[in-house]
Amino acid sequence: MPDGDIAILRGSQVRAVLAGRELELIQAVRIAYETHGDGDSSLPHSTFLPFPGQPRNRIIALPAYLGGECRIAGVKWVSSFPDNLELGVDRASALVILNSPQTGRPEAVLEGSVISAKRTAASAALAAQCLLKGSKVGRIGMIGCGLINFEIARFLKAVFPDAERFVLFDQDEARAKLFANKCQRIFDQVGVEIVKDVKAVLRNTPLISIATTAPTPHIGELRECPRGSAILHISLRDLTPDVILSCDNVVDDIDHVCRAQTSVHLAEQLVGHRKFIRCTLADILRGRASARNGSETISVFSPFGLGVLDLAVSKLVKDLALQQGVETVISSFLPSSWAEEA
Repeated sequence: MPDGDIAILRGSQVRAVLAGRELELIQAVRIAYETHGDGDSSLPHSTFLPFPGQPRNRIIALPAYLGGECRIAGVKWVSSFPDNLELGVDRASALVILNSPQTGRPEAVLEGSVISAKRTAASAALAAQCLLKGSKVGRIGMIGCGLINFEIARFLKAVFPDAERFVLFDQDEARAKLFANKCQRIFDQVGVEIVKDVKAVLRNTPLISIATTAPTPHIGELRECPRGSAILHISLRDLTPDVILSCDNVVDDIDHVCRAQTSVHLAEQLVGHRKFIRCTLADILRGRASARNGSETISVFSPFGLGVLDLAVSKLVKDLALQQGVETVISSFLPSSWAEEA
């Protein structure tokens, strides 16, 4: 595109471009993790915009630069308003802006909630592959029946095609039923079971994904979990510090996840150190750490959600959209140089 033009991609276009590309997305996320783990990135802490008197609502800015073969800069601006669900509106909405690392000038604006959900799901599936490498996964537990866990279900089915059953729990039974109906329509030959409590999800389930809007920990023991199982702790605030301390902990970025009162942050405050975090996912991907800690301890993957993943997926979306010609281009979006003005 000519300098000064902006490519715009709507949510429907983003979804269409990425349809059926789960394995490609997992590979893009893997490369982003490896590039970040190798130090070829810039990743300031996310900035949280709170609202007085609205403790559940927030908007988050995730700026980042990703080097390697991606070489892109940008920011995701994502909001979370849980009460939107009562209005019939999705909890989260987002935009991603991509900037040239050479000039800093913006090149694209993309609807970001689809990108955010799919990069989160790709990250979760990649972690599950690493932590359960070689293990058969027949049952997959899902705690929280919203968009994020549905995308995670889609990606887990792509990497564990022999999975036979999803076990679902949500405090809102209607949402669990909606989730179950969508699973039955989209995933072939997979059974779906809705259960009444979290313990029933944990029981006999080697892989569990937790994606809720819980602001504070509510799962205080894992006795129901099989030995050697893996938990994808996507929403970050569901497990008590004692549970975290009893598990084999893998994270996406240690400095990022130890903040904002996540369960990992609370565990750090309790014991005064971070030694209970064994490694990052990038350490496993690069062979600097083993996939398991050598015991039958339950593994927990706690990803803070890194802006470099949004950039990697957004660049993939932009490149595919430009190839297919489905983007909208606003020409001369940026003003001409002041030196050229009369």
